[in-house]
Amino acid sequence: MNGLHLTADLRGCRCELAWLTDADRLLAACVQRVQTSGLQAVAQLGHRFPDTLQGPGGVTATVLLAESHLCVHTWPESRSVSLDVYVCNFGTDHSARAEQLMTALLALFEPDEALRRAVERGAAPPA
Repeated sequence: MNGLHLTADLRGCRCELAWLTDADRLLAACVQRVQTSGLQAVAQLGHRFPDTLQGPGGVTATVLLAESHLCVHTWPESRSVSLDVYVCNFGTDHSARAEQLMTALLALFEPDEALRRAVERGAAPPA
């Protein structure tokens, strides 16, 4: 169960608006970046939310990985994104691949601000 869980909360994303509103386009980009990072996609799902009075609806893109998952949520009205990359490190340490994937996603969205967090999961508590 040992693994690395990376998250990032992005604000002021300067990317094309389509990356925040087009579920199919975002999902394809996510799968491509997963493959480039050396992780293995086993399933994927994208969903576009309805437009609101504040503007176009956001999207959620999820890629199920053999190693765990990637999930992206967008809020186009505030040009914000949340990223979630989790990899299990059972048998092989996938941490560097997770970091590479996160870096590629940050480059895609071009945020003015990125609050990043990393949590080591599943480690035995200190005795």
